[in-house]
Amino acid sequence: MLGEIWPIISVCLGIIVLLILIIKFKINAFISLIITSIATGVFLGMDLNKIIGTVEKGMGHTLGSVAIIFGLGAMLGKLIADGGGANRIADTLIDKFGEKYIKWAMIVASFIIGIALFFEVGLVLLIPLAFTISKRLGISHMKIGIPMAIALSVTHGFLPPHPGPVVIANELNANLGQVLMYGIIIAVPVVVIVGGFFIKFLPKIAPTAFEKEIDMSNIVADKSMNKEMPKFSISVFTALLPVILMLFATIVQMITGHQEEATNHFESVVYFIGNAPVAMLISLVFAMYTMGIARNRNMNEIMDSAAEAIIPIGMMILILGAGGAFKEILIDGGVGKTIEHMFTGTVMSPIILAWLVSALLRIAQGSATVAAISTTGIVLPLLQASDTNLALVTLAIGAGSIIFSHVNDTGFWIFKEYFGLTVKETFLTWSLLETAISVFGLVFILILNLIV
Repeated sequence: MLGEIWPIISVCLGIIVLLILIIKFKINAFISLIITSIATGVFLGMDLNKIIGTVEKGMGHTLGSVAIIFGLGAMLGKLIADGGGANRIADTLIDKFGEKYIKWAMIVASFIIGIALFFEVGLVLLIPLAFTISKRLGISHMKIGIPMAIALSVTHGFLPPHPGPVVIANELNANLGQVLMYGIIIAVPVVVIVGGFFIKFLPKIAPTAFEKEIDMSNIVADKSMNKEMPKFSISVFTALLPVILMLFATIVQMITGHQEEATNHFESVVYFIGNAPVAMLISLVFAMYTMGIARNRNMNEIMDSAAEAIIPIGMMILILGAGGAFKEILIDGGVGKTIEHMFTGTVMSPIILAWLVSALLRIAQGSATVAAISTTGIVLPLLQASDTNLALVTLAIGAGSIIFSHVNDTGFWIFKEYFGLTVKETFLTWSLLETAISVFGLVFILILNLIV
């Protein structure tokens, strides 16, 4: 019996080790994650000669997928901030919505942008804007940044063209149009409830997170305060250019039905410029002109901004890589398979089962996408003898995959580092909010299941 559940116990032991290293001994998160990854591999009984290889593979895979995007995105955001674009957008939003409703402005903007951008990219792009607004209004960066992050997280978990919903729909043979339609119906109230109302309780739950002041100099700059700021339209277009490029490629894919690969030269070009790293690079070059040269800034100033943007994310990138190493240890150590066996053959409702298994996989190994994709193989046998709406099952898996972001999730460390929080404060804010999104998402899915 103990042998059957030992992988789960090993995960718990690994997480305990990580928390002790970070909270008790104050060891840097990167070092702590590497130590924990190796220790967890030992707990899981992995071949000692393969543990380091797994750590290297996990770190390399994670950094290979996010480092380029993160670096280019950070530079783009810094150029927009230093060139006055962020201040122009902030001024316009404040003027149109007023200080009282600025939170809703961030929610709407983040939701729209988040439909086309991965969570990490959207966060990198919008952080300078959120922090600029909080600085100009003299309010906590958390009150502006959290609604933004919530909207991005909801779109990542519920809406195509994000990888989770698209791959799940394909595996379950669900209609992608229905997934998008039902996803919007569910995502909108979830964002409103969690981002608009639920967060009002956070200052009472984690008061220190809202009271602290962080150094925003590397993210928000005042270099352009005494210069004429760019127009609102060009500022927004510069910020949204990667969204436009990626969204255009996605629309072409959906229209042609050629989502796997291009079938002609036009599609090849569109898919190329719509690829996230390429879209970010094109947008960065464009920003060098609109937020640099057009603002009478010389190339040395522009490159200084680009270089300064990398400084605050250097350690973050290492932490993300270490988080990927921990995740890879859990996957290669057989944790996912153990959870799969626990629920094989159950007679539970497919929607609830899909959410529960996805949630457990998410908690165990950290990646929302891995949790979502892994869950499809478990629920497929049940769906063959059920008339459950496949689009809703797809969304249930997506909802489960974003529950309780914690120390083995790269999003946890991204949020912690950007917002200058302690591990405890991140648990009391981000982890709690992700859980609320997941639970409210399931509630609305079950309600919609009674209607459709």
